Amino acid sequence: GPAVVLTNDHNPRSVDPDGKQKRGGDWEAVGVKVAEGASLGARSVCVAPVRIGRWAMVAAGAVVTKDVPDFALVVGVPARQIGWVGRSGVRLVAREGEPGVWECPQSGTVYEEKDGALVERSA
Repeated sequence: GPAVVLTNDHNPRSVDPDGKQKRGGDWEAVGVKVAEGASLGARSVCVAPVRIGRWAMVAAGAVVTKDVPDFALVVGVPARQIGWVGRSGVRLVAREGEPGVWECPQSGTVYEEKDGALVERSA
């Protein structure tokens, strides 16, 4: 989305403890990894080092401070998981009578939740 911020300095300071301006070699660059299919909403912020999982969705304005699992839907400051989304970007619906099983209302794809992770069910 527009105006997304990906930080690259885990401990940002413009000066060292002696008050001298820091130089390029005075800090270690870290990154934000955005996996295949992930979506970052407008004005969201990812504070490195974090990984945004495959097909995950970060809501507009969210501030991500820890890794986001594959297919997770996260919102807020700091970002917290409120559900799951499929490849279509639509929030998944829990299948009645099947704990840990989720379905995409748009595509019909079925997913299974195991140990806090979501995987697509084999056809």
